Amino acid sequence: MLLEKEQIRTEAARHHREVFAVQADDIDELDHVNNSVFLRYADRAAIAHAARVGLDFATMRGLGVVPVVHGHTIKYNKSALLGQTLEDYTWIESCQGIRSVRRHEIRCLEENTLLVEIKTDWVWVDPITQRPKRVAPEILVAFGL
Repeated sequence: MLLEKEQIRTEAARHHREVFAVQADDIDELDHVNNSVFLRYADRAAIAHAARVGLDFATMRGLGVVPVVHGHTIKYNKSALLGQTLEDYTWIESCQGIRSVRRHEIRCLEENTLLVEIKTDWVWVDPITQRPKRVAPEILVAFGL
């Protein structure tokens, strides 16, 4: 029973859901959410996920390592519109050494439609030297990895 509870807790730490209401400022000249806004949503979801497991920026900095985006791969499946409610389901796919991969699936809740898929490659760096550095073991534990 204890093992099952630990597995559930670990699995819960790996995943996060963040909900966004599409605002007027998110809309571009084509009357849909601007592509760059999806990156802002993903960034906010990643930050919220880290905070939920006790890893705000100050904590990671104190551990001597912070994540820096190396690159994004984005697949746009369908537009989001003003007034819709979106959910970013995100998880850390892998985290080894100095590299990490985070995935995002952003859906429209009203239509249950997958709008955007994002893969973000991260590099862990020392916040003082800005040089790549292995991820701290405490971070792996917090994210259930």
